[in-house]
Amino acid sequence: MKTCPIRSLAIIASACWTLPQAFAAQAPAPRDIGNAATAGNYLAARQANLERDADAAATYYRAALRADQRNPELLEQTFYSVLADGDIEEAARLADRLVQLDKNNRNAHQENAHLVLGVHALKYKQYKDAKTHFALATHGPINDLTGTLLSAWSSFGANDIKGAVDSIDKLTGPEWYGIFKEMQAGMMFDLANNKKDAAKRLEHAYKLDSTGPRIMQSYASFLSRNGSRDEALKMYEDFDGQAPRNPLALEALALLRKDEPLPRLADSPQAGAAEALYDLGALLGRREEEMSLANRGLAYLQLALYLDPNHSLSLLALADLYEAMKKPELAIKIYERVPATSPFKRNSEIQLAIDLDSLDRTDEAKKHLEKLIAAKPDDMEAIVALANIERERKQFDACSDAYGKAITQLPSQTKANWTLFYFRGICFERDKQWTKAEADFKHALELYPDQPHVLNYLGYSWVDQGTHLDEGMDMIKRSVEQRPDDGYIVDSLGWAYFRIGNYDEAVKNLERAVELKPVDPTINDHLGDVYWKVDRALEAKFQWSHARDLKPDDDELKKIEEKLKVGLAENDKTNAAGPDKPKKQAGDGG
Repeated sequence: MKTCPIRSLAIIASACWTLPQAFAAQAPAPRDIGNAATAGNYLAARQANLERDADAAATYYRAALRADQRNPELLEQTFYSVLADGDIEEAARLADRLVQLDKNNRNAHQENAHLVLGVHALKYKQYKDAKTHFALATHGPINDLTGTLLSAWSSFGANDIKGAVDSIDKLTGPEWYGIFKEMQAGMMFDLANNKKDAAKRLEHAYKLDSTGPRIMQSYASFLSRNGSRDEALKMYEDFDGQAPRNPLALEALALLRKDEPLPRLADSPQAGAAEALYDLGALLGRREEEMSLANRGLAYLQLALYLDPNHSLSLLALADLYEAMKKPELAIKIYERVPATSPFKRNSEIQLAIDLDSLDRTDEAKKHLEKLIAAKPDDMEAIVALANIERERKQFDACSDAYGKAITQLPSQTKANWTLFYFRGICFERDKQWTKAEADFKHALELYPDQPHVLNYLGYSWVDQGTHLDEGMDMIKRSVEQRPDDGYIVDSLGWAYFRIGNYDEAVKNLERAVELKPVDPTINDHLGDVYWKVDRALEAKFQWSHARDLKPDDDELKKIEEKLKVGLAENDKTNAAGPDKPKKQAGDGG
């Protein structure tokens, strides 16, 4: 087995855990909401859930619960919303009330409450109580694994190292358990200075999944401290080759090249338990398309940070999950918590700026990045982030300069650098500096021959200008062959046919593009234009009306409204919306 089977893991996880009230789209109403004020707070909390706003949901549920202390459904919903919001101290108090409701009846809510109570006890080194709660939180594959690992760290904290590892070894379950069991047991042996067993377990975990970054880190760290520095160095060099400029790899390589040992991933039972919660939380959090799994990942990451507030990867995973939930303002708050000593601090500052821009706080975002660049002028990531923001905000003169600065930082030009020339070419082209743009597009193709986005952009631009028609059409066709289901690229082919007067092929390709991207205003506008050219005026006006309603840019909107009034001029083959299509699709970089 090379990797953990995420699909099967997700299926069983969804069956054994939910946060039905944390960000739930359909939270069930309590049987008796009580007075009007309570009902109002409950409905406000429900709306906050729909908007995936845990902070607001927790606030309103707290208020509703204060007015109706004996309502068990409100208690459950408040518990989950507070847990999702990261207030674990309050979640533990609510969890205690939940388990007191019916001590003799185990259900999913009480098991989740016991998990939180166990983590709370573990944080305060109340290891016996922690084990008791974790024992009551195990039901189903994910809960069994989580409860067992956290209980084992509680045993470790109580100096029962043998009992801790034995409990892990006795756990039976799906094949993918093996990775977690071996890594966690290896970390325990390492922390206990049992070098022989630590080496055995960590090596086995690495063999089970040599692609897992945390597994590699744990094993390489052990090797660096136990006479195998060169082997650890090679592992990180290989990792850096696969994921260049990863901050953890850069930090580790710097230490190893100075012949300094690498620190352990966990230096306490609390940190070890946090690592277990992070590993599972990050995995489940990636399944944000399945709300119950994302909610569970969110809860695990909050619990991990409760145990280890400076766990950088948990912070980054939580921020990433908030971004996936379209909550950049929450992600910003998490990025601000990344410790200054973390190798990921600078990356978090860059991502914070990107989130500021997504909130239309572009000036703040640019100033933030400019400050980072001033402090470290050779920071490629910050320079490119600034260039990307300027390009997306149509500040084309500025973005061409920024991409140029990034290009000057390249020690050598490789295939991976094609995007820098491609995006600078876009900025030049939009700034009406075609000669420079054309040179950049050609250079991007030299670095990455047949790259579909570059073929599409350069080919379309040539056809649009009426030059290199055959070569340009050939480029667009080759792009479509590689990306037949990319609506923007198919649109480019259709619009190119329109530009050369081949309306039959234009209709065929633009209809296909609309099927692929039905809510894009420019593609619908293009289809309207070609319908007009083939005397399908009613259908043309329908497409233009649809394009207008899809909120195009102001310049496009004016032209669409004019066409709705008078149609398309007989000799009009120029549509200001046309050249935008390569630009629009180009933004994804790949």
